[in-house]
Amino acid sequence: MLKRIFSGFLLLLVAIILISWGSTGHDKISNNASLSFFQQMAQFNSWTSYLVAHASDADDRKATDPTESPKHYIDIDMYADFNTTHHIRQTWDSIVAQNGTLWVTNNGILPWTTLATYDSLKNAFLHYNWTKAMFFAADLGHYVADGHMPLHITKNYDGQNSGNDGIHSRYESTMVSGFNSQITYTGDTVHLIPNVNHYVFNYIYTNYTYIDSVLAADDYAYGLSTNYYSTTYKNALWSKSQKFTKLLFKNASHALAELIYNAWMEAGSPTLGTSSISTNPSSGNYRLEQNSPNPFHTSTQIKFTLDANSPDVSLKILDFHGKIVSTLLQDSKTAGTYTIEWTPKDLPSGIYFCELDNGNAVQVKKMVYLR
Repeated sequence: MLKRIFSGFLLLLVAIILISWGSTGHDKISNNASLSFFQQMAQFNSWTSYLVAHASDADDRKATDPTESPKHYIDIDMYADFNTTHHIRQTWDSIVAQNGTLWVTNNGILPWTTLATYDSLKNAFLHYNWTKAMFFAADLGHYVADGHMPLHITKNYDGQNSGNDGIHSRYESTMVSGFNSQITYTGDTVHLIPNVNHYVFNYIYTNYTYIDSVLAADDYAYGLSTNYYSTTYKNALWSKSQKFTKLLFKNASHALAELIYNAWMEAGSPTLGTSSISTNPSSGNYRLEQNSPNPFHTSTQIKFTLDANSPDVSLKILDFHGKIVSTLLQDSKTAGTYTIEWTPKDLPSGIYFCELDNGNAVQVKKMVYLR
């Protein structure tokens, strides 16, 4: 038992770093969303490589954005309502009114982050902004995947309360990477979603039921080999968990496809490419540079270059939900390089977007503001 606890502490460090399905799992879930794309969604097949390439961007942001980590989990069994009714208050205002913002945030905000990202995706569709739409779709894939990883939705996230210390990394990263080729599944029929809030919370409630299955598989494997690195342990963990693991992956990929479809339909099902918004950050006759510094605390410099005269140039700042919070420029400009300083006023810390529109195309850069 002592050896098991010691090994668990060592692996806990890895679990803290990974904190999700790991890049292998996220890549597969995002890639296989296309298995559920049907004829009406055929145009989204061109997004697949982007969704895979940026499937773990949300994890990468944890290093620079202090607000990111709580977005990847919810310790839902910390809520008394959940332990008695298997449900919690599902709107942000109602859950905060009941428990307070700090308490809710400290126990993870995964479902509300998923819903906010969905709304941002729909808003990007509404504005024909394919660059931002792909960005939000990739993030949505990450948060949906986290919601289908049982250990992301419990206070016993690393088995520390049940003698399964270190299971988080052993299950979602080591095992998934080792048996990746065997995690195969098909797509499923995509439907419109009557209530997106209920949809997201329902899959979280459902996936919570697999926590005991993960822990039982770990107990079984440990009973055959106390060496977590041994082939015996790894094979045993896979043999006991492969059935529900494949189902979780399948459901995650399908949910991503269904949410993308629903957001697109709610936005009026625009045809991709019907506007001139560019998905290539260096295309056209202009360039928007990354702001500097980034992240920033008080102000940041935004630099852009126009290779030709532009009669209508706008530079706007949008929040995480796509709402314009500041217009820095709306004027005609001659060819040249320009630098504009932005000092946020009365805005909270978080992710913002700088959007440059030269009248023919749009480029977007992500910025992190830390108060």
